[in-house]
Amino acid sequence: MKSAKFLLLLFSLNIVSNIVTAAAPPTCPADIGSDCATDSGEWTGEFFPGIPKIKYEGPSSKNPLSFKWYNAEEEILGKKMKDWMRFSVAFWHTFRGTGGDPFGAPTKMWPWEDGTNSLAMAKRRMRVNFEFLEKIGVDKWCFHDRDIAPDGKTIEESNANLDEVVALAKELQGKKISLLWGTSQLFVHPRYMHGAATSPELGTYVYAAAQVKKAMEVTHYLGGENYVFWGGREGYQSLLNTDMERELDHMARFFEAAIAYKKKIGFNGTLLIEPKPQEPTKHQYDWDAATAANFLRKYGLIDEFKLNIECNHATLSGHSCHHEVETARINGLLGNIDANTGDPQVGWDTDQFMMDVGEATLVMLTVIKNGGLAPGGFNFDAKLRRESTDVEDLFIAHIAGMDTLARGLRNAAKLIEDGSLGELVRKRYQSFDTELGAQIEAGKADFELLEKKAIEWGEPKVGSAKQELAEMIFQSAL
Repeated sequence: MKSAKFLLLLFSLNIVSNIVTAAAPPTCPADIGSDCATDSGEWTGEFFPGIPKIKYEGPSSKNPLSFKWYNAEEEILGKKMKDWMRFSVAFWHTFRGTGGDPFGAPTKMWPWEDGTNSLAMAKRRMRVNFEFLEKIGVDKWCFHDRDIAPDGKTIEESNANLDEVVALAKELQGKKISLLWGTSQLFVHPRYMHGAATSPELGTYVYAAAQVKKAMEVTHYLGGENYVFWGGREGYQSLLNTDMERELDHMARFFEAAIAYKKKIGFNGTLLIEPKPQEPTKHQYDWDAATAANFLRKYGLIDEFKLNIECNHATLSGHSCHHEVETARINGLLGNIDANTGDPQVGWDTDQFMMDVGEATLVMLTVIKNGGLAPGGFNFDAKLRRESTDVEDLFIAHIAGMDTLARGLRNAAKLIEDGSLGELVRKRYQSFDTELGAQIEAGKADFELLEKKAIEWGEPKVGSAKQELAEMIFQSAL
């Protein structure tokens, strides 16, 4: 009798346990074939069950899964930090990065991957993306068309694949998440080996136009605020077999068609060009910010585009990121920043997360001068190191990148509020704050007048640049 009662008790407890388990949301890992997958293969659990929603805990926190400097709602110089930053997660590096490089095979196989590039896998990745955004506290994302949906055998099949994934993205975006920008991947497929808009093959030019047309449509459908052109292969390997003038003309015509279609479909987003000097081509036509600005002016496109400055591309072109964002700003072209950096000892595009507080401070000084980046933002076009293979590393990298830029914003605000650096610069140019200086800056001083003044004044007295003092003031804010 006692044994029968004991068995009845165990049976009752088992039923209660099953009810509780059924009622609780699944939190098991997103492994293929796990109990959280339905018969159709659709995932019903969390992809990051061990990761909480990331919160601000302040500089003294030792918790790697917390913000130390980025406090989204805190006001700096009259604007919330989240509005200065407008952070965005790049789908391609974050969820399609494999850790592979020219010298080694992929090192990352995330638990939700099944080893295919199927439509079902694309949808699963999209769900991963939005869970990540929600937990990291970022409300914007970016994509390449072929990164979020598989390429088909025909344009029609590729478009259908993209439509299906984008429909899911639209549903998952809801009212809290928005698209910062979309773009087309016009550099991976063999058809683009000679370029896209600059290819000598008419068929490739036509195919690229059709691909951009569709990518612009889905960007518009998702409420994207910008559309980016990155000419990864818009350049040359040798001028011996290249008609550079004709290729540049073709690229301008391509951009003109994009502008016309943007207006036709009512897309009010900003068109962005992303400068890069080389790699994979020997020379790319959008070498740096100044080159891109010159191209836009020559072809009468300057009022239709802004620039997406990537910090790692800046260093590859022989400039600092500060130089490139400042060049874009003074030309009225600063539209967006791809927040990454390169290794000074490595000569290629390493796309590392920005961790240098000094670099971030310099960038933020220009962003503040620019009044912010909207409708652009800071997009994390950055990838984990090949050796970083834990799912947790995806969060740690983004947290560190966000904290670095937030710290840069705080430092830049201190420098501006202190005023010492600004005063040093003002004094250096104070000789132009005179009647003659004003005439020169207004374009009203001719050479005859200037020669008269040179004879009258004699040898000029040239003052110190005070560079070390400027560096001292800057370092004191870090």
